[in-house]
Amino acid sequence: MRIARRSTTRVAASSMVAAAAFALVGVQAAGQTASAATSNKVVTAACTTANTKLTVKDVPRPINHLLLTATNTGTKACNLYYAPYLGAGAGAQAPIQWLESSKPQAVVTLAPGESGYAGIGTFTPDGHSGHTAKTLGVSFANREANGSVGNAATLNLPNGGTYFNSSAFVTYWQSDVYNALFS
Repeated sequence: MRIARRSTTRVAASSMVAAAAFALVGVQAAGQTASAATSNKVVTAACTTANTKLTVKDVPRPINHLLLTATNTGTKACNLYYAPYLGAGAGAQAPIQWLESSKPQAVVTLAPGESGYAGIGTFTPDGHSGHTAKTLGVSFANREANGSVGNAATLNLPNGGTYFNSSAFVTYWQSDVYNALFS
């Protein structure tokens, strides 16, 4: 009888060691899978002047508005963060204010060939200190909205120049024209 007990105990002990080894391997594999998933996370780059074409045009409605269009010319998707930083004219001292009520629920991501839009209100009768600008300086906001990313672009404004005053604003980037112009 003694021999039978020893062999049963050895088998049980061997089984416990094997189970512990398999459990340890499983925990290590799970950890490796989790770290691999974290390191393989795809991060979409910001849209910049290097991968995006910018245009600005006059629109018939609403009055005193321009439409800024950003088209992804790259081979990968890019994100349009917040709103563009705009300066009206060559020596613009302050950026045009962002229209907070136009903030979308998500970042606008552009696949190659797709476009995003921002509406620019140029003036209202309530504004003051107006001037006519011939160019528009455009910079893309970074992910934190505490600065710009990439180089700035200078666009010629339509009709040889556009009148701006202190009430000028720009909407956040939008995925469709309607939201950009009627936010």
